[in-house]
Amino acid sequence: MPVWLPITTVVLGEQPLTRARLPRMSSCLPKLTTVVLSHRLRALFILTVSLVFFASVMFYWRTGEDTEGQLYSLPTQSRCEDFFLCLPHPTAGVLPASPGDVFFVETSERTDPSYLFTCSVESAARAHPGTKVVVLMKGLANGNASLPNHWGFSLLSCFPNVEMRPLDLPELFSGTPLAKWYLQPEHQKEPYFLPVLSDACRITIMWKFGGIYLDTDFIVLKNLKNLTNALGKQSQDVLNGAFLSFKPKHEFMELCMQDFVDNYNGWIWAHQGPELLTRVFKRWCSISNIENNMDCKGVRALSPEAVYPIHWEDWKKLFEPISSSELHKLLKNTYAVHVWNKLSHGTKLEITSQAFLAQLYSQFCPATYAKMKKDSEEQSRPAM
Repeated sequence: MPVWLPITTVVLGEQPLTRARLPRMSSCLPKLTTVVLSHRLRALFILTVSLVFFASVMFYWRTGEDTEGQLYSLPTQSRCEDFFLCLPHPTAGVLPASPGDVFFVETSERTDPSYLFTCSVESAARAHPGTKVVVLMKGLANGNASLPNHWGFSLLSCFPNVEMRPLDLPELFSGTPLAKWYLQPEHQKEPYFLPVLSDACRITIMWKFGGIYLDTDFIVLKNLKNLTNALGKQSQDVLNGAFLSFKPKHEFMELCMQDFVDNYNGWIWAHQGPELLTRVFKRWCSISNIENNMDCKGVRALSPEAVYPIHWEDWKKLFEPISSSELHKLLKNTYAVHVWNKLSHGTKLEITSQAFLAQLYSQFCPATYAKMKKDSEEQSRPAM
């Protein structure tokens, strides 16, 4: 924004300039010129310093604001140019903002995003340039005004549509059937409390705000905005909530919240997640079997190939080599790939190989891929 300096007009009186006054006038001109130049140089110096300071702040800091106005700033050593070659370039045809954010949630206290976590958010940000991608992290809800010094935060801050926010659980659950459940401390002793807490968060977010929810072990291939009031089948007759897309205050999500409380059992794996969504959908449709791409009273059950093209029992295929043509054919009707991190997280991935997962990293989260490749090269380099 241009800064306009005031222009001062000096009037030397209305008297006619006579010969007697000319010598005095001539002697004043050098002094007047010196004063004017001095002021101009000082103004230019102040303006230059101000612009440099402003540019530095905007370049090195990116702040995200939560619903209560708290700002989260990146450490000053963040350098977007480190990832410059892999970042999307601004174009004249950027999509306009569309309603409904994309949400990711971290319910543990962790604030050290993994490669897969970062890839998930990066791929979603690239696939939805006109949509806000919100990452809610419980570990940020401690009043700290600065994001931790971690390469993942630095990388994701370079995407203008990504926001990091604290996850305020009492505030999230307030006004819902889950508020009382969350305040009961005995649930925290249950063996699957963190996954159950994540299940609670996603259905509440969908009911309160709407939009798209994704687990942090997804790699997004295409824009998901045309999938509304939808969830995916993970197998023959089981729905999964790793991907959800709903309009706010949808009755189906309200029924899910009520079922969460009415039929609660935190001691059985998946009871509050896939099994909950499956039983609510069957009641919603008055059916006993769920068909592929079934649309029932405005809610759609997507076929497995849409977001779960690799069955959870076949997760090792993610680490096996596959040709580019086979990969393209396999993912022709796929919007996103679920990586089943609970099963696959300990498996070594050769990042430069033709493995299924390595190719996904390379194509859909290239900035994260570049970081992985650099780290791998540094680790394999012999110590001096």
